[in-house]
Amino acid sequence: MIKIGIAGKGGVGKTTLSALVILTLLRSGKKPILAVDADSNSNLNEMLGISRPEDLVSVVDKIEKMKGSLPAGMDKVQYLEFKLRDAISENKGFDILLMGRTEGPGCYCYANNLLRDILDKLEKNYSFIIMDSEAGFEHISRRTSRNFDILFIVSLSDKTSLRSAERIYQMSKEIDLNIKQSYLVLNEFRKISSQQNTSSFFLNPFFTLPFDEEILNRSYEGKGIMDISEESIAYKTVKENLLSLLSD
Repeated sequence: MIKIGIAGKGGVGKTTLSALVILTLLRSGKKPILAVDADSNSNLNEMLGISRPEDLVSVVDKIEKMKGSLPAGMDKVQYLEFKLRDAISENKGFDILLMGRTEGPGCYCYANNLLRDILDKLEKNYSFIIMDSEAGFEHISRRTSRNFDILFIVSLSDKTSLRSAERIYQMSKEIDLNIKQSYLVLNEFRKISSQQNTSSFFLNPFFTLPFDEEILNRSYEGKGIMDISEESIAYKTVKENLLSLLSD
């Protein structure tokens, strides 16, 4: 089983890259795949062209409200594990699990703990787990993103985005999340050409995700990317780099 995480600040293209990674794996016959949307502002299902399944936090909320009406012989933890099937949406070649909204003002800790426990139990059922992480640093500090074989840290080419990406990388090293390999991915989806000196980057090797008008238009229209052409420049770039990493 191989775990791949995609991290970065909000708005840099994490979800697009996550979907392209999943599409590459599917078209290469590398499955089954569990796609995990750990961002509270989740939209990975839209990029994958499927309807939004029930999320993990919603399942937990329902069970919390049941109180004394749990099935005989089952405690809350046992029943939660049983009902997790309602939060895992099965699709052709991949399943998807959405974390869901926060639990009240700023509290996401319980859902993060549940996600960690669930992933530990689910790992044996999949060849690949792809996690579209929460924007920013919370998933790092709460150790939701750990034990990755590959971590892609996505950034635009401006200094603000790069500083944020560097902080994510440094925090992941300080907390010791057992991440085997980390890679910086520069996203040029805004058609901004990078003028940065590559020697100044905090992390190498890296690749650049080129501007792809088809993907941008699909995003504006709320369409998925699962049927994009094999000739899509963004898809070809992800495919070339990802399969190269997996073959090492």
